[in-house]
Amino acid sequence: MISTPYAGPYWDPFDVEIDTDPYDTWRTLRDEAPVYYNERFDFWALSRYEDVEAAHRDPATFSSAHGTVLEMMSSNRLGIGMMIFMDPPEHTQHRALVSRAFTPRRMSSLEPHIRSLSRELLEGWVDGERFDLVESFGAQLPSMVITELLGVDLADRVMVKDWIDQVFHIEPGIGMINDVSFTAGIKIHEYLAARMEERREDPQDDLLSALVQAEVADQDGVLHRLTIKEAANFANLLISAGTETVARLIGWAGVVLDDNPHQRQALVDDPSVIPNAVEELLRYEAPSPVQGRFTTCPVSLHGTTIPAGSKVLLLTGSAGRDERKYPDADRFDVRRHFDRQVSFGYGIHFCLGAALARLEGRVALEELLRRHPHWRIDHEAAVRLHTSTVRGWSSLPVTAGTPLQEVSHASGS
Repeated sequence: MISTPYAGPYWDPFDVEIDTDPYDTWRTLRDEAPVYYNERFDFWALSRYEDVEAAHRDPATFSSAHGTVLEMMSSNRLGIGMMIFMDPPEHTQHRALVSRAFTPRRMSSLEPHIRSLSRELLEGWVDGERFDLVESFGAQLPSMVITELLGVDLADRVMVKDWIDQVFHIEPGIGMINDVSFTAGIKIHEYLAARMEERREDPQDDLLSALVQAEVADQDGVLHRLTIKEAANFANLLISAGTETVARLIGWAGVVLDDNPHQRQALVDDPSVIPNAVEELLRYEAPSPVQGRFTTCPVSLHGTTIPAGSKVLLLTGSAGRDERKYPDADRFDVRRHFDRQVSFGYGIHFCLGAALARLEGRVALEELLRRHPHWRIDHEAAVRLHTSTVRGWSSLPVTAGTPLQEVSHASGS
């Protein structure tokens, strides 16, 4: 625990040392400062499940229009045309439009292809050889799925994947708001906008076409379509977030299951538990543990008032470990019974791609455990990924093991 010159706990999303293992700090916030104020960066933070969920359900008070990433947030509305940075009624109209591209039929039809891609990516990994579970599998699978779903040309997919990686470039002392990240974001937007112009003239069976062709009626009954810029903004969000979230989820699956070999064995013995294990992984190690909001009026909680016009960080990663919601919250249990978790958000900003992320996570785990039910991580060579909103691994070297090695690992020898 790090202390500031004033009394009380200290947390900020830029501190890499805290981020390595934030759970003791978050527990202290939940117990001692559930409405926490950071004077250095001028933000408030909510860390209890009940408060985080309530804030997600109250977009009128906790606005997304001023940004959801701390280093981007300001008193001015962003106005950059991305749905994630909108409030109702604008958000409602855009969500109704784009949700038509994520129909249950379209999502369920993807499973055979996701399984085929998973097997292809894992095919070259044999027992006794090192394999990077993130670089060679976790980051590749969602990128391949989302670019194909959108309709990115096959010849361009490696290039687009490289741009996605650059979007998440971290500049020391600056964070994600840097020239490399901005330039990559612009390149992705320009590429998607050009493809959408083509789809308007020649629609295909892909998500880019669905986004530019879909229509929805507003409250006056007038039909609207997204502009090319709006559609490209949303596709840009999908292609980046759709890759990032699942890559971190698969990385955490590798780490957490290696740390809990008996839980891993339970999934090998009974693969029907894997869907619940995905939910538990999302609760236990949220890929995106911090989301920003901006208060539109004063908010009083736990004897403290957050002023109107304040930056508030919702700690979904802390909410997932709140003992008030989840008994024995620091224990990973693939058979845990729980009604919900907030790692995909909640309310109107619930992640539109959550069903796809869950599908990819489930199939990836099924194929990984079917081929390699035991593995060991080289923690010295593993590389963490840290931003103010994302927590996980960018490189995770592993070696397929045997049950005998697993017993030794579990005993700490």
